[in-house]
Amino acid sequence: MNSELFEALELLEKEKGIAVDYMLERVEAALISAYKRDRNGLANVRVEINKDKKSIRMFEQKNIVEEVLDPEQEITLEEALKVNKKYSLGDICETELKPKNFRRLSAQTAKQVIIQGIREAERSMMIKEYESKKEEIITAIVDKVDPENEDVLVDTGTSKVYLKKQDQIPGERFNVGDRIKVFVTEVMKETLRGPLVSLSRTAPGLVKRLFELEIPEIQDGTVVIMSITREAGSRTKMAVMSRDPNVDPIGSCIGNRGMRIQSIVTELRGEKIDIVKYSEDPTEYISAALSPATVKEVILDSEKSCRVVVDADQLSLAIGKEGQNARLAARLTGFKIDIKTKSALEEEEAAKKAFIDAADDTEADIQI
Repeated sequence: MNSELFEALELLEKEKGIAVDYMLERVEAALISAYKRDRNGLANVRVEINKDKKSIRMFEQKNIVEEVLDPEQEITLEEALKVNKKYSLGDICETELKPKNFRRLSAQTAKQVIIQGIREAERSMMIKEYESKKEEIITAIVDKVDPENEDVLVDTGTSKVYLKKQDQIPGERFNVGDRIKVFVTEVMKETLRGPLVSLSRTAPGLVKRLFELEIPEIQDGTVVIMSITREAGSRTKMAVMSRDPNVDPIGSCIGNRGMRIQSIVTELRGEKIDIVKYSEDPTEYISAALSPATVKEVILDSEKSCRVVVDADQLSLAIGKEGQNARLAARLTGFKIDIKTKSALEEEEAAKKAFIDAADDTEADIQI
């Protein structure tokens, strides 16, 4: 059994990269635990593993005393001398366990430990592999589609992981064998069961990484993505800036006749992507973020709040369908944005002035 065990562990190291020493440590600990469990936790035992001779031996240990009070832990000097004549009082007597009993114990335990060790070692290697890919895009192959909840099992090359329905772009459909790009959002290090990794096709990071893969100017750092926000399946807004005044950051991302951005849009199943120019000036940045609407004026009310003035024919465009354009612009810039037409702003200012005129000339009333 010993030689077969060592051969199996060596083969395991070659095929799966699980070190023999790691597995032998697990076998040793498990044998000790199994023997103690068999003796109700009262016995002391030592395991001796020799890789060169491919042997495993187990010894029961007892303290040598004059008078035995605990037979499981102690032995008289007279009995110890029968094992080895060199023993004296106070030594630890080691008695090798009978091969028959030890082989039964070791065979059962080794099998369990190897199976568990393989699982844990493989999981550990997978976690390390995924950690290097966290917040990166990986290509996966669709292995199975659950017809009930529409979760998709994908093969990442490292393991098979479910892409949950809520992490899929709304409306997209998959077939077995499809190659898709997924974004690694999280790696679970501590869980012994359950998924190792969370995958997403809805995360803004997916779009960011797609641009980094497709656009040379982003790869070399000439063009920088400053901010990105997304409502998956519908629209993404992305702010970019150029470190080179001679390079147009928006043109670099779109490409000649939209050739560069088209492959990204195709991967995202037709999702619209607004690319705007980042500016340190909040008024310029907010105006750009509200594109395709044309902004007449941006009034900063505080560090993170502003009012935006647009012509009446631009109001619906600035707000967007169900408020999407304004919502994405607010997320992109970090500002709370209140969009008004010029006439509405004038009416508001007139009403405010009328209230102040009618109020007492106290600072408290004016603030109210």
